[in-house]
Amino acid sequence: MPLVLTQHRDTIFEIILNRPEKLNAINQEMLDQFDVAVATANRTTDIRTVLIRGAGKSFSAGIDPELLTNLATMYGPDWKTRTRAVTAGVQGVFNRLEQLELPTICLMQGFCLGMALELALACDIRIATNKTVLSLPETRLGLIPDVGGTTRLTRLVGPARAKELIFTGRRFRASLAERWGIVNDVVPPDELLAAGEKMAAEIAKAAPLAVNMAKHVINGLADLERGLMLEGWAQSRLFNSEDFEEAMKNFPPKTPKFKGK
Repeated sequence: MPLVLTQHRDTIFEIILNRPEKLNAINQEMLDQFDVAVATANRTTDIRTVLIRGAGKSFSAGIDPELLTNLATMYGPDWKTRTRAVTAGVQGVFNRLEQLELPTICLMQGFCLGMALELALACDIRIATNKTVLSLPETRLGLIPDVGGTTRLTRLVGPARAKELIFTGRRFRASLAERWGIVNDVVPPDELLAAGEKMAAEIAKAAPLAVNMAKHVINGLADLERGLMLEGWAQSRLFNSEDFEEAMKNFPPKTPKFKGK
């Protein structure tokens, strides 16, 4: 069964993460299929918005642990000497999502953690349910959000609040996310899809070229390229740290003993 589904409904193109039995945890196969889905949306005619959502109870629990533990298999035994390639690969997928010519709306229910939140931050608009739980927990693994999470979260909420959420890696509710501007709206779970469709219908009333140009201008106001470069540089050092090794030995995180080395 495909890990990412797509469907074209009227002027909406839907991309659906389809691994509900694993809470839509993101592995390499899902990333590859998601990238193809974004490219398909970009060349599909007669659509005005892209809705991105997850099947089942959660949008996504984030990165599948197997993706981390299989890095040596994917990139070779010396992968830690070429970690920029690891980071750049996923950054490229989310950059292509952000650069999509069409407006993107992310619908978030259940868990939206780590890489899943980084995916959502690459979308134009985010709508969550009042039961959605979010976080960027990478620092608790000895890493940082390195596929746009650090850069895009700071762009949305400012340095102080981004530091709080990234430094602590804590989980937070959609109500806080709405107050801080991380999500645009919070609705009951049974109204999530309808809220996304309503937003898409409002966008469809505007001139498509004007919406596209507005998206390019707004996105161009931030120095995203420099931010992503810094994320990759920092992560390349952290992948080789003793703290990351300690976190992997205790994955999923229990009580790793970090040394700051």
